Amino acid sequence: MTLTALDFAIIGGYFLLTLVIGLYFTRRAGSSVSEFFISGRSLPWWIAGTSMVATTFASDTPLAVTGLVVKNGLAGNWFWWAFALGGMFTVFVYARMWRRSEVMTDVELIKLRYGGPAADGLRYLRACYVALIVNPIIIGWVVGAMITVLKETVFFTGEAAAPDASMTDAVKWSWFATLGMLAIVGIYCTMSGMWGVAVSDAIQFCLAMAGCIWLAVIAVQYVGGVDELVSKVESSYGSSEAFSFLPNFSAENPWMPLHIFLIMMCLQWWATWYPGSEPGGGGYIVQRMASCKDERNSVLATLWYQIAYYCIRPWPWIIVSFVALAIYPQLRAGYLADSSFDPGVGFPMIMRDLCPPGLAGLMLVAFFAAFMSTISTQMNWGASYLVRDFAQPLLLKDADEKQLARWSRALSIFVLVEGIVAAWFMQGISVDTAWKILAALGAGTGLVFMLRWFWWRINSWSEISAMLASLFFFVAFNFELFGGQAAGGLEAAKLTMAELIFGEMELASEVIMAIVALLTIIVWLIVTMLTPPESDETLSRFYRKVRPDGPGWGPVSKRESDIKPDGNLGISILGAFAGAGIVFLTLPAIGYLIFGQYGLAAVTLAGAAVCAVVVSVVIKKLF
Repeated sequence: MTLTALDFAIIGGYFLLTLVIGLYFTRRAGSSVSEFFISGRSLPWWIAGTSMVATTFASDTPLAVTGLVVKNGLAGNWFWWAFALGGMFTVFVYARMWRRSEVMTDVELIKLRYGGPAADGLRYLRACYVALIVNPIIIGWVVGAMITVLKETVFFTGEAAAPDASMTDAVKWSWFATLGMLAIVGIYCTMSGMWGVAVSDAIQFCLAMAGCIWLAVIAVQYVGGVDELVSKVESSYGSSEAFSFLPNFSAENPWMPLHIFLIMMCLQWWATWYPGSEPGGGGYIVQRMASCKDERNSVLATLWYQIAYYCIRPWPWIIVSFVALAIYPQLRAGYLADSSFDPGVGFPMIMRDLCPPGLAGLMLVAFFAAFMSTISTQMNWGASYLVRDFAQPLLLKDADEKQLARWSRALSIFVLVEGIVAAWFMQGISVDTAWKILAALGAGTGLVFMLRWFWWRINSWSEISAMLASLFFFVAFNFELFGGQAAGGLEAAKLTMAELIFGEMELASEVIMAIVALLTIIVWLIVTMLTPPESDETLSRFYRKVRPDGPGWGPVSKRESDIKPDGNLGISILGAFAGAGIVFLTLPAIGYLIFGQYGLAAVTLAGAAVCAVVVSVVIKKLF
């Protein structure tokens, strides 16, 4: 990729704007820990919601979507589309309660919901687990994706690494450039806190989307228009199934059998904990909800996030992915020959080969913006756990607000450095593989996170046992643990629990996830019934603060008869299903419009409009 003076001007202007935003909010962020982590609870819904979606638009996501499309066509995206219903439950059922709880982090809810030493231990454990293990993994794969983009564009030489070479010059320069961007992120994130993160996120999302839409238009024109694109993709893919919204379940050897699809749609969204798609909300989504002005802004911010996340973001990436599939047939051939091959490199290859002056700079800015928005969030989010849920209750009990703000800045840098170290050790791991590992690792914990709001009997041991059981079963089903003897007893063999139980039957990762989830749920339900409930004082405190709806708080609601829940759980669930309907009808509708199937587009858009009317009625009822 050759950069012109115009491209350098665009890139320089972007970095200057980012630093100006950081400087502007420096004093405000340093005034208190609340200002640093949740903007003093004063963000409007449109900034908070755009910040959420900008965070999920990282440098890895276009590459991951490209990999999914090249491997399995449009329907390959169901791995992450399947979380949409859970996201809408967060909007309509949980967002108001999160904001009402007035927590600063999702882990802080443990302090409100549970009591005693077990609750304290769970809070410290959960904070360190997310901040020091999950967070660095996310930073690691995002950094890896940014390096892939740079080595395939700006520093591309066309030369393969020598067999004995550990790193090509392209990779080395990509690392240097990425470290430079991380330094800039570190400066503005530690200076400006959540205000700078959220405002820069909103700007970065607009820039990133503009660049991707422009690239998609240029790419389609390059292959000769939509009709020619369809013809070339079908030739490269080997069938017209590349454009199918749903997998072909009736194929002789379907890449996604019906039972796998049903697991994803009916179980994955509520049973699996995954950063950004936590059942009931969590992580940086809760941090943004906590930053909103009030409950209404919290609901609207999360609704806007879900719509933008599923309906607006992906189609420019998908179109570019199809063009990559059309003009680089070696991507699919490489994957079919070697399943470890990552076809996600097709996206930066399109950037390298097709971007004219101006767009080249804008697309690099788009990736820089996507990368930096995610890194800044991970820094602020990770530090919020370490400060609010670990250091403050254990080590900084007497610290004032300005001292806590200084600690917040220092620990933000610590989180960044840890993420860089993780990125170094994660080289070679594809983005979609990392996604699946995290999803499987959290299997079975999602239900306890959802029910703790609506069932008084859940206690701190429920969450502790869910975390430990999920980790144990994940390791047991995925790594060699059990020693045995190979045929003839000549050499040692090792088996996973799955091989020990199911023999030579090959289990898909989604099936293993479902088994792990169900076993984990059984474990934490048993533990819940064998351990005492939380104290009446703890349960009453939570009930009076949050006012949860439904029959699950019967004994507590009788005792606290003066507290009246909202009484709208039913209509909230209706809103969640209607919101999911918007997503699942708008997604194919946009594709039908792009590919000229206007009749189907009209039908699906009409259905989405009906769902939108239901959603608007629900929101009016809620507020």
